[in-house]
Amino acid sequence: MTALRPEHDAGYGASYEQGGYEDSGAFEAAVDGLADPLNDPLPGQQGQGQERGPRPVRKPGRHRGPRQPEPVPEATAPGPEWSGDYYRQYAAEAPRGPESGTPPYYADGTTPPADPALIPVPEPDSAPAPVQVPPPAPVPEPAPVHVPAPVPEPRLDDQTVGLRTADTRRAVEPEPATGGRAERRRAAKGGGRGRRRAEPAGADAGHGSEGPAPDRPLSRVEARRAARARKESPAVIASRAVGELFITFGVLMLLFVTYQLWWTNVRADQFAGKETNKIQDSWTKDRQPGTFEPGQGFAIMHIPKLDVVVPIAEGISKPKVLDHGMVGHYAEGRLKTAMPADKQGNFAVAGHRNTHGEPFRYINQLKPGDEIIVETRDAYYTYDMTRLLPQTPPSNVSVIGPVPPGSGFTEPGRYITLTTCTPEFTSTYRMIVWGKMVDERPRSKGKPDALVG
Repeated sequence: MTALRPEHDAGYGASYEQGGYEDSGAFEAAVDGLADPLNDPLPGQQGQGQERGPRPVRKPGRHRGPRQPEPVPEATAPGPEWSGDYYRQYAAEAPRGPESGTPPYYADGTTPPADPALIPVPEPDSAPAPVQVPPPAPVPEPAPVHVPAPVPEPRLDDQTVGLRTADTRRAVEPEPATGGRAERRRAAKGGGRGRRRAEPAGADAGHGSEGPAPDRPLSRVEARRAARARKESPAVIASRAVGELFITFGVLMLLFVTYQLWWTNVRADQFAGKETNKIQDSWTKDRQPGTFEPGQGFAIMHIPKLDVVVPIAEGISKPKVLDHGMVGHYAEGRLKTAMPADKQGNFAVAGHRNTHGEPFRYINQLKPGDEIIVETRDAYYTYDMTRLLPQTPPSNVSVIGPVPPGSGFTEPGRYITLTTCTPEFTSTYRMIVWGKMVDERPRSKGKPDALVG
């Protein structure tokens, strides 16, 4: 026998059963009716041949499923006696209160409750008129917004350096997978090493790239490579030094050539002009020929065809005579020659062909018969050019002898010899020009016709 539950012991069982079925016979009848499945009606149908009584309520102790919460009692709805029709009918028959418009009273003198749910709502006589709702205003379509396509971020090469920060990794481009399945799979996973993307060159460069290169700190390896690239190799330094030396040497050579070809001539012309004036001033004094000191001027040479007017000084010293733009007379040792006033002999002189006034620059253009005039304190001595020796060694001193070999002279006489260097701008050989005196004119008779014209 099943033990009683606590609610039975507390006295709840009697009240529970009595509350569900007041008559004990009705409970047994309901139980007997449910025991027979053939007599139990289907849902929605009443049993045939018997009147179905109220369904018994199960006790909480015997419910095997989860216990359902008891429903919260709602507000008590009005019964059929408080319906709208009954209220209108009762209100029409009930006596009204005072003339002040008080609500109707029931027969027992009480007023109906003031519950809003019990206030009768008049039924509408007809359906309400439909409300005309204006159609919604058309909404303008928004202008299409251009959304740029997302640019895929470049894959970063994690194998470039060992120590670096997250923002110093360099972007690399993956190599196209052209091999087998394993290589394509490795390229898809991004495990293969990529080629470094070519970085744009400068100034800089912004020339040929879509945008300027972003400023970012260089990694240790990149900084070392940049330092090596900026460092100049010994070959570059040596070539630069050699280039600078050549440039300096070229500038110095240019300055030297300018000095030799232009400035020396300027200085020599100035000195020769002063010396000519000095010689002419000295002729006013009593002085005998042959008493001139080395470097001292004593005569003036005129070559009308070449437009040459140059002073003649004693000796052939370069620093004292020739480099000052003058013509030097051979008057020392074995090279001593006669003076123009001598009755017999060879008057020999030397002069520069290039630089330092270059008085004999164009003596190679003289032809036989061209006049060479030597002006002294007492007279004008005129010589006709007879022969030209284009080239001879510097050691051939016989060309200035009393009767020079190769000059065409066969016996002693009054001759003149001009010597200079050849070829131009060198002193390898000597060029010789000979002439024979044809006229001696005292200064008292005036200048020769070649100087007057």
